[in-house]
Amino acid sequence: MNDIVVIANTVLPFIIMAAIFYFMLWRPQKQEQKRRRALLDSLKRGDKVVTIGGIYGTLTKVGPQKVTVKVADGVEMEFTKTAVSAFQDPDKAAEVEKGNA
Repeated sequence: MNDIVVIANTVLPFIIMAAIFYFMLWRPQKQEQKRRRALLDSLKRGDKVVTIGGIYGTLTKVGPQKVTVKVADGVEMEFTKTAVSAFQDPDKAAEVEKGNA
């Protein structure tokens, strides 16, 4: 009986640490990756977006690897698709999140 208590006292902290790791680190990170993938998959021409560099613009071309963002009249910039960080329209962002849930 005493051996079981010793083993439980030895193993229990590792089980608790694994649970904390899962709920505080791994699970939220996976949810964020899923949200990000949904955002990138839903990009289409005409969407108003913000890049990770803080550039606001409208998508004019969306390819599998690159997007073209119109930032002003006559000014278009090419970015990798992963450079898009968010939609300017909160309703569009909520729509993508709802479809992802």
